[in-house]
Amino acid sequence: MKAFWAVVKRDIKLATRIGGDAMTVLLFYVMVGAIMPFAIGPDKVLLSKLGPAIIWISALLSLLLALDRLFRTDHEDGSMLAMRQAHIPLEMIVVAKLLAHWLTNAVPLIVATPLLAILLNLDADQTLKLIFTLIVGTPALVCFGAIGAAVTVTIKRGGLIAPILILPLSIPTLIFGVSALSTGAIETASSSALLFLAGFTLLALVFTPFAAALAIKMGAE
Repeated sequence: MKAFWAVVKRDIKLATRIGGDAMTVLLFYVMVGAIMPFAIGPDKVLLSKLGPAIIWISALLSLLLALDRLFRTDHEDGSMLAMRQAHIPLEMIVVAKLLAHWLTNAVPLIVATPLLAILLNLDADQTLKLIFTLIVGTPALVCFGAIGAAVTVTIKRGGLIAPILILPLSIPTLIFGVSALSTGAIETASSSALLFLAGFTLLALVFTPFAAALAIKMGAE
């Protein structure tokens, strides 16, 4: 476990120190969400209806922006080769990198969500539900992104290809994440959507380490 946490700490330090990448992702998230009210107009009722979808789309686009550096930097500087030869399985290293990536990229977005909720005229109850769905759903987005990043890590300009590969996987998460915020007469459907969202996340957490590790090994051969 010491090696596992060493990888987590290393990736967190790199993400918060080099180039301000984590801050760039956060600013992009806030800007995308803040621009939407200007495009939609001053209709507060419409903003409150579209707010959850806008925030989920902003989160998805922001996490896609951070996708390229998940494995590529380690591949280019030779760190990935050393990790493949470490005494812990590559799958565990992938899990450590996923955890660090989620902490440095998704968590700041979740923390900034109340600010966007105010701009989009969401009440406190909607905001709390939205934050909860993001906590449940963003790990799935990170996991799907990791698969795309691992598949394209050895491809030149693969950072442009990876988002295209993972968008089909991310769409169900996006749909259930927004549907889980439904209220009123379809409260049962809202609860079902939340369960489906949690199920997608659990499946992603189980299968992603093996799929990403396999893609990295195949890319190195």
